[in-house]
Amino acid sequence: MQSICRSRSTCGNRPFSLPETATRNVLSVFSPMSRSSNALNASERRAVVSLALIFALRMLGLFMILPVLSVFARDMPESTPALAGLAMGIYGLTQAILQIPFGYFSDRVGRKRVITIGLVIFMLGSIVAALADTIYGVIAGRALQGAGAIAAAVLALAADLTREQQRTKATATIGASIGVAFLAALMLAPVLEGWIGVAGIFWITAGLPALMLPVLWWWTPDPVRVRRDADVVFNRALFGRILRHPQLIRFDLGIFALHLSLTSFFVVVPLQLVDTAGLPSNAHWKIYVPVLVLSVVGMLPLLIHAHRKNRYRETMAIAIALMVLAELAFGTLPAGIWTIAGGLWLYFVGFNALEAMLPSLISRVAPAGTKGTVLGVYNTFEFAGIFVGGLLGGWAYGAFGAAGAYLLTAVVLGAWLVLVLTAPNPKLLNSITLVWSSPAGSEADRLLARLTALPGVEDGTAVVAEGLVYLKVDPGSFDPASVDRFENLSLA
Repeated sequence: MQSICRSRSTCGNRPFSLPETATRNVLSVFSPMSRSSNALNASERRAVVSLALIFALRMLGLFMILPVLSVFARDMPESTPALAGLAMGIYGLTQAILQIPFGYFSDRVGRKRVITIGLVIFMLGSIVAALADTIYGVIAGRALQGAGAIAAAVLALAADLTREQQRTKATATIGASIGVAFLAALMLAPVLEGWIGVAGIFWITAGLPALMLPVLWWWTPDPVRVRRDADVVFNRALFGRILRHPQLIRFDLGIFALHLSLTSFFVVVPLQLVDTAGLPSNAHWKIYVPVLVLSVVGMLPLLIHAHRKNRYRETMAIAIALMVLAELAFGTLPAGIWTIAGGLWLYFVGFNALEAMLPSLISRVAPAGTKGTVLGVYNTFEFAGIFVGGLLGGWAYGAFGAAGAYLLTAVVLGAWLVLVLTAPNPKLLNSITLVWSSPAGSEADRLLARLTALPGVEDGTAVVAEGLVYLKVDPGSFDPASVDRFENLSLA
């Protein structure tokens, strides 16, 4: 895929910029010129709803194990805290390794075929875990679950099936489905564990592809053509440059720390609820449900503050500080039921706020035309954090007890807080996509030179093969009417 970039600085050193997807959709932070009067058409609605459902059901199966596995695993033959933590997080390792190759594979053999292969692998992993009678069987099953890494293929199929001006809406909807799946999993898992046990949850998870595959093949539209959309597809040529980008690597390390803390948290918290608070695992929903509902209420003022005051760095710091306080409270205070409930609330207010902000923030930090690659790296760091969090939390719990695991996680989050506080203040930039009606590689440099000379245009990339031009603009000084002078360009 031929692409040419031009920036007011250099192509490898881009300005810090701000939210574009999930948070911007929730808070309606759209510039007037980025709005489209067109809604999703019927085919796009089918595509987005079906793919969001597939993605959500897969993540539901993965997440439902989090609040129940550590209590279940400690009674299994040959289990240790470290192995229980490995069982919790190993799906992150296989997913981190395979998500980008699955995306490339889908370019060659078809999106739906690759998604089908991934769902079958996920089903086999769930069956292996359900039949396991030792901790090693659970570890193998969880590793297989993660190996069905369909995220990149699902997002690429969404890009194939939606118009450019609807792409952000589609990916934001699919992303939001993950949050819904996470909240539902934490609420449902303890109830299901009381009815059918953890093995039963694995069997339910194994049955989910039976719902997903008919949706994929009979409801999801077939793409007319495979697109190599730079905002969705991973580009190996950009990988090194992305890793050297100082703002992007801060976000990558941040999502690593966030999901490390989450997995480590669920290695220890269920055990404390049973051992210290005297609450059986099938009653943990009595804590999780009210805490999660109230945490969503608690995060809204943070998101509103970030948007209205344009204080994203400050809001991130507050959210991380809440999580650090929660870890310190767990590690130092007597572990009564109210201490655990209060600590969980603090943690999830911070976690939910960061989970809502980070994907949209990094998509706006991404240099023009590189968002697919940037998000691929970002997701790899996220999955790696899940793996390391399970391993680290289990090891620390076995070596130092619950307090040691919490305090070690507090150190990791504290390091992230320092990283955020030392970051430069963000500059609000918007992304613009232009359709180039008669693309020609020989004209790309000249076109980008003219575009980046316009007031408010900070950066630009032309993807000749797709007939698209991606711009990063300052909404305070960019006039969308300035594009009208270019006969072959129109806003997507």
